[in-house]
Amino acid sequence: MAKYFRLIDRNNFRSGNDYHSIHNLYDFWLLGIKLTDSVSSTIKIIGYYIGKVVTLLGFIQVIPLVTSLIYSEWSIVLSFSTSISISLFTGSLLIIFCNSEKNRRVDWSHGMIIAAFSWLLGMLLCAIPYYLSGNFLSYLDACFDVMSGLTTTGVVLIQDLDHVSNGINMWRHVLTYLGGQGMVVLALTFLVKSTSGSYKMYVGEAKDEQLLPNVINTAKAIWFISIVYLAVGTIVLWITGICIGLPVDRSFLHALWIFMAAWSTGGFAPQTQNILYYHSFWLEIITIVFFVIGSFNFTLHYALWNKNRKEILKNIEIQSMSVTLTALTLITFAGLIKLNVYPDFISMFRKGFYLLISGHTTTGFMTIYARQFFNEWGNVALFAVTVSMLIGGSACSTAGGFKGIRMGIIFKGFIRDIKRILLPESMVQVDKFHHIKDIKMEEKHLRSALLIVIAYILTFAIGTLAGLFFGYPLASSAFEAASVTGNVGLSIGITKASMPNTLKIIYITIMWIARLEFMSVFALITYIFFRKRRRWLH
Repeated sequence: MAKYFRLIDRNNFRSGNDYHSIHNLYDFWLLGIKLTDSVSSTIKIIGYYIGKVVTLLGFIQVIPLVTSLIYSEWSIVLSFSTSISISLFTGSLLIIFCNSEKNRRVDWSHGMIIAAFSWLLGMLLCAIPYYLSGNFLSYLDACFDVMSGLTTTGVVLIQDLDHVSNGINMWRHVLTYLGGQGMVVLALTFLVKSTSGSYKMYVGEAKDEQLLPNVINTAKAIWFISIVYLAVGTIVLWITGICIGLPVDRSFLHALWIFMAAWSTGGFAPQTQNILYYHSFWLEIITIVFFVIGSFNFTLHYALWNKNRKEILKNIEIQSMSVTLTALTLITFAGLIKLNVYPDFISMFRKGFYLLISGHTTTGFMTIYARQFFNEWGNVALFAVTVSMLIGGSACSTAGGFKGIRMGIIFKGFIRDIKRILLPESMVQVDKFHHIKDIKMEEKHLRSALLIVIAYILTFAIGTLAGLFFGYPLASSAFEAASVTGNVGLSIGITKASMPNTLKIIYITIMWIARLEFMSVFALITYIFFRKRRRWLH
């Protein structure tokens, strides 16, 4: 497998040397949105690449279309045929009308806006087959589930999931798999040939680490890693499904779908009861392995594939996650033991630990019913799971949340300040952290980590306040807000079709903003604001 990457660029592996960019988000925000180009030129640059992404989404829908054809789901075939036509027409229209600016330089503001708006337009178009299938009470509900899938969140409003067509179920899981790797990353892999401006779009989708010097090759490497794991994971889960009694073809589909959701830390499952449906200890163990691996940074995967085995022990993200997972596991177990929720260690592991690590990796797979959180778990265990969902997995992975690297940097910054107080002023301190290589910790690293974590906390607070406003209890509101903010998918029972439409829109917005880690959305909002302001001034 590693030979594949060496063939792309044998002598120029630079994993980690563009890592500094994740710590310069604050500097990017200070730059603001440059409006040096005319409005028409800017719109055409953005529109051209959004057209590429939309066209790609049209082609991707062929996968569920073929699935529906195989299973003779003719109404669903019609739904996807309609949706594909609309997506390809929209994408082609954007490409044709914006073609004159395709060779213009893409700057940071363009890249950020392309990423942010692609996700919004993609949501609206990808919701068409959902809505036409009849499994959603409204188009808003369909949009909610699409955004939940693309952001790898996993909370759902779909109706009668146990009897949903194979075509729609395939689309649900393709969306979460696509979202985990990134729509823009896929577009860079297959539809964008020029490297000019590609890195800006790549960063706009909350990924900034380059596995290879060329960002196009980095995107290809990410998809290569994901597809290899997809093949291996599907086979393992397929065999497991057959062993627990599923028919061969059904076992294959469930294996494919569960792996897509596990690897993408997405939380979707083909049955209402989620992972609980299978009642299989071994399937639960296997899914833990896959979603933990899925929450790792892609540069870590690349390093391991290039036989840098020590990285798994030295990496700050792995160390950070190990510490927080251990601490939160002890808190969760203490809370559950106090209430005598589960009588033995096996039950505690399959329910308590499984849900905690599912939350920490922002996967959202569940082995209990949603209301059991509220009725049985108590405040201590709920607190631990809520915190785990906010912390999340690794940067530049499929996971959401604060990210382990930011927690590690903040902790190291805290220790550094304590040392400054206790040690003599004459003593020179050089603090480092290890991520693929040793990196000297500077103020910009700590500043950027704190900025993003504060943004997540404020978003979480807004989500919690929204739940309280609509009459839900504090613990439930905080739990559900943490789930959508961290793009997790665990639910305490708030997220359902009967919830207020305003709350659905708030949750959609939170999922979108948090998945793109704020800066792309800020860029889009700032651009719209300045454009309107310019129009008013003239």
